[in-house]
Amino acid sequence: MKTVGPLNAESVPERSGSGYPEPFNTQVGSATWRPLGDQFDLTQLGVNLETLKPGDQSALRHWHTLSDEFVYVLAGEVVLVTEHGESALGAGMCAGFKAGERNGHHFINRGPGSAKLLVMGARVPGDNAFYPDDDIAWFHTEEGKVAVHKDGTAYS
Repeated sequence: MKTVGPLNAESVPERSGSGYPEPFNTQVGSATWRPLGDQFDLTQLGVNLETLKPGDQSALRHWHTLSDEFVYVLAGEVVLVTEHGESALGAGMCAGFKAGERNGHHFINRGPGSAKLLVMGARVPGDNAFYPDDDIAWFHTEEGKVAVHKDGTAYS
């Protein structure tokens, strides 16, 4: 559904669920997002308005082989967890992650209120994602994106 012209981001229906196989889907929590880039049929840039409730995390800690990521905190507070430790980010702060750098990252809401993030990432064909803390990776195959164990076997 292509939108032409301006759009109120809050009018885009929220989605929830991570797409991870269990036990990881439950671990992420009840975070929701609004797929803003999809409203404009963007093919090279993903843009999501994400809400993390207390206790939620944005994803499992991960890094991408081919896709850059950028996150801007619009409201609330989150903790950024990377290979270098933890950093608190509040409204107006941002973080970026260069493709191919093995610096696994994710955001956790440890505060008492909701946090809102603008999350942007490149949509690069063949991008794979690795998760240093968990037995999972995402690979692109002829059948599409597939979740696999670290030994390469697919999740069923």
